[in-house]
Amino acid sequence: MKPILEIRHLSIYFTQYERGFRKRRLPAVRDLSLDVRPGKIVSVVGASGSGKSLLAHSILGVLPYNSHVEGEILYDGVPLTEERLSGLRGSEIALIPQSVACLDPLMKTGAQLRKGRKDQETRERYRAALARYGLGEETEEMYPFELSGGMARRILIAAAVAEPPRLIIADEPTPGLDARSAKRILGHFRELADEGAGILFITHDLELALSVADETVVFYAGETIEKAKVTDFADPGGLRHPFTKALWHAMPEHGFTPAGGAQPYPGTVKSGCPYAGQCPKGRADCRSTEEIPLRNFRGGMVRCLHPGDGEKEELV
Repeated sequence: MKPILEIRHLSIYFTQYERGFRKRRLPAVRDLSLDVRPGKIVSVVGASGSGKSLLAHSILGVLPYNSHVEGEILYDGVPLTEERLSGLRGSEIALIPQSVACLDPLMKTGAQLRKGRKDQETRERYRAALARYGLGEETEEMYPFELSGGMARRILIAAAVAEPPRLIIADEPTPGLDARSAKRILGHFRELADEGAGILFITHDLELALSVADETVVFYAGETIEKAKVTDFADPGGLRHPFTKALWHAMPEHGFTPAGGAQPYPGTVKSGCPYAGQCPKGRADCRSTEEIPLRNFRGGMVRCLHPGDGEKEELV
C-alpha cells in the first residue's frame, strides 16, 4: 500500500549568532527517513532534545524563521508544499500538539473545537468526539483555565480526530494522563488506524510506543539510528543498534538498567556516531568516519558500522 507520508533524507538546521555577528549553522535533525502508511502506526522514540518535535513541526511547516530544511516530505507521493499544507492542515492532516498551551485561554472549549461553526451536525460530531475521551457536554462551556491538565490534553486529541483525518501527527500526546487514560487514548489510536488513518506517534516512552505501534523509529541526538518492527523488541537479540539495546535493558520489565553517559547536544559531534562515547562496543572508526549511513540489516535499518559479526549489510 502506498504511503500517506514519505520523508526522505530530512535534515533541519538552525542559524545562530555567536560572538557578535558571527553565524553558525546548528544541525538539529540529520538524514531522517521514514514512511507512514494507511492503517499503520509508526512511533518515533527518543529522549528530550533528540529532535522528535522538530519532525512534527517540519511536516506541518511551522518551524521557526531561522530554520533551514533539506530533503523531501511527500504526501500521497507529491511534495508537501506550503500551498498544499494550507488546505490540508486541520482536515486531512491533524496535529495533536505537545503543549496544552495551544488552547486559546480567552475562548470557551466548545467554540475552539467547532472553529466558529454552529450547525447542529458539527455540534453533534464534536460532542461525540469529547464523549469518546470521557468528556461531557458541560466541557464545551469551560475555559482552558477551568480544565485539568488531563482534560485539556483529551480536548486537543478530540479536536484532532473529530473530522476524521487521514494522517495524525501525535506529538507526546499522553503526558499528564494517568496510565489508564493513556492506554485508552492509545486504544483509540489503534481504532483510527484500523479505520484507515496513518499515525505518526512521537514519544519518549518506549513502553507506550511498543504497546500500540507497528514500527518504531529510534532517535538519538537528531539522527535516526534504528528502524524496527515492534516484534523485534521481544528480545534484545532482535535489535541492531547498541543504544536501542540499552533502551530495552532500561525498561522496568527488563531489569531497569540505565545506560551510562548522556546524549550529546546537537552539533557537538562533528563526525562519526553520536553514541560512540557511550557505546560499550565502540571502536576508533565509530568516531572518525565522517558520515555513517542508514543501512538495511536483518530485516530492519540501522545507522551503525558494526551492528553484527560479519552479517551482510546493504547501503540504502
